[in-house]
Amino acid sequence: MEIEPLQMTPVKAVTMSAESHLGETLAPEAVKTFGEYLTDSLKEANRLQKRSEALNAALAAGEINDISEVVIASQKADIALHLTMQVKNRAVAAYQELMRMQV
Repeated sequence: MEIEPLQMTPVKAVTMSAESHLGETLAPEAVKTFGEYLTDSLKEANRLQKRSEALNAALAAGEINDISEVVIASQKADIALHLTMQVKNRAVAAYQELMRMQV
């Protein structure tokens, strides 16, 4: 029995578009890179930290009556910081793993 090689066809880049049920054509959205996602998430984590600090200062000054708003903002900032640290740890671990690979 003879084994024949696979006939591979090259993959062509296609512009994707969609048509809604109303007949209008929708343009493809711009694809974000990993770096852009990372930058956006760091900016969001920073914004949450600043909001938490501002609410803590307002609470200390007696300007806020509802403490739950301050606690929620603080928890959001804490979760965003922990997520950022975990992403950093995973990126460093991946880099170290790549450096250990022998070429």
